[in-house]
Amino acid sequence: MKVSLFLFFLVLTVSCKSYFNNSSDTYKKTDTLVNLWHHKDSFLDSIYGISLEKWYNEKPKKINREIIVATLDGQIDLNHEDLQGQLWINEDEIPNNGIDDDNNGYVDDINGWNFIGIGDGDTQAFSNFEYVRFINKYREEFENSDSIKNQNNSLYQEYQKALKVYERTNKYYRNYLKIEGMLISAYYPAKDTLKHYFPKEDYTAKQLDSLYQLHKIDDKTFRDRIKENDTCRSFPDLIFYMKTIKEFRYTIELMENSSRHKDSIVNKLLNFEYNDRARIKNGSLEKGYGNNKLDSNLRLKKHNTEVSSIIAANRDNNKGVKGFHNNIKLMTLNISPFGDEFDKDIANAIYYAVDNGAKVINMSSGKEFSLEHERVARALIYANKKNVLIVHSAGNSSTDIDKELYYPIDCSKTKNVEIVDNFINVGSISKRIDSTIISDYSNYGRKNVDLFAPGEEIYLAIPDNQYEFDSGTSFATPMVSGTAALIWLYYPNLTVQEVKNIILESGVTIDKMVVKPGTKNEMVHFSELCKTGKVLNTYNAMKMAAEMSKKK
Repeated sequence: MKVSLFLFFLVLTVSCKSYFNNSSDTYKKTDTLVNLWHHKDSFLDSIYGISLEKWYNEKPKKINREIIVATLDGQIDLNHEDLQGQLWINEDEIPNNGIDDDNNGYVDDINGWNFIGIGDGDTQAFSNFEYVRFINKYREEFENSDSIKNQNNSLYQEYQKALKVYERTNKYYRNYLKIEGMLISAYYPAKDTLKHYFPKEDYTAKQLDSLYQLHKIDDKTFRDRIKENDTCRSFPDLIFYMKTIKEFRYTIELMENSSRHKDSIVNKLLNFEYNDRARIKNGSLEKGYGNNKLDSNLRLKKHNTEVSSIIAANRDNNKGVKGFHNNIKLMTLNISPFGDEFDKDIANAIYYAVDNGAKVINMSSGKEFSLEHERVARALIYANKKNVLIVHSAGNSSTDIDKELYYPIDCSKTKNVEIVDNFINVGSISKRIDSTIISDYSNYGRKNVDLFAPGEEIYLAIPDNQYEFDSGTSFATPMVSGTAALIWLYYPNLTVQEVKNIILESGVTIDKMVVKPGTKNEMVHFSELCKTGKVLNTYNAMKMAAEMSKKK
């Protein structure tokens, strides 16, 4: 079996689903609702959902007040059928008059703001990884520096770490870009060759496998040709190639899109010469740079549309998914390109959210390095003083983030001591109830992850009125944000510290050994992987909030 080629196709499957919305699990649904396992109850349904369905079954009273949740994320499908009526509207701003009517520093910010906007109607789609910026900033200082002299210099150590990450990532993407180019070049020769056996091109993967077995070459020969940059056009290669195409249901368009994306990663995200801020509108300004276009880039719309649908998808339209409450309104703050967010954008988005009325800020993003952590820390402190909760995803690299920090963080970068108490970090669990309950990809940390929430195989809205299942701590995070918003809708007299404590204390305790993320069978107790040892439970949180609110 050609192992290298097979692994490539697996990677292609994952990357294509992530970037191009062509997952086989994508559905167009307008009249039926898929079973939302994450809303189920651990006792009634034997699954560690958040028990939102149980809370609604008790017929909660109707309320008139609204609450704003800001999503610091990518762009959004403003016209999605399941988000209609759920978007925050800045009533103090007159649309499209080119004037900052409410004097908040942002012109025509009707539903939020695009901090990476270029010109009047576009967005900066590609940005460097933060470790590339880090290397660029400190290269002159450290490139020829004495390693022994700097061995106790924490900044030098971080620079060395950035170099290692860069070298590993750059090699990975260049190798796959090379393999993709080989395979794309073989697509039409493979079709033409197989016409000799199948004039109507009606072959199946099983038929091609039988043909391949008659003509295959040994693994060593294949690996040697890969090393020698062979174009992968021998007869057995072409058969194996088209067989795999059939098995995974690829198209040439899908592979070309994937190759173009990897090319952008190599030549933009990993390119030291690429200026990812040059085109930002009014980029030199401290505030008000960017534009108000929140849905200008199709490929950047998916993630925020997914996240937003968990929080506030319309509950009454019998379409797609159901959010936490129709009185939750979504403020879209676009800071996320392909690549890493700028700390300046993160901080300014937090200030914007707080100053324009958001009570909860959802941050389903993160990075391994932070050039201006202090700037973000000041924004977190500001939100804390203004009674605003920030909910952040723990990340998807199966890493202990007590040891390898994942930014933004709620603590001092040097002393790792908490600086605010309005920040919740969320890991991901699956619907499995055995020892594999924690998602294999989820980051963890006894100190820096607060609790876990459903984040695997979550049914979500995606652009163009479609829906699909997706996974990641990005989707566990809005479970907590939605719960916090629901608490404040009904009990607005609670402080941010009280809401945070309610969410953490009301979770369901998981008292058992589980497989540590990133390992096959290393067993640890659930409590070793997060601060509380618990899974989010919205029903319990609402009950606890009611009791606490009565006492005030």
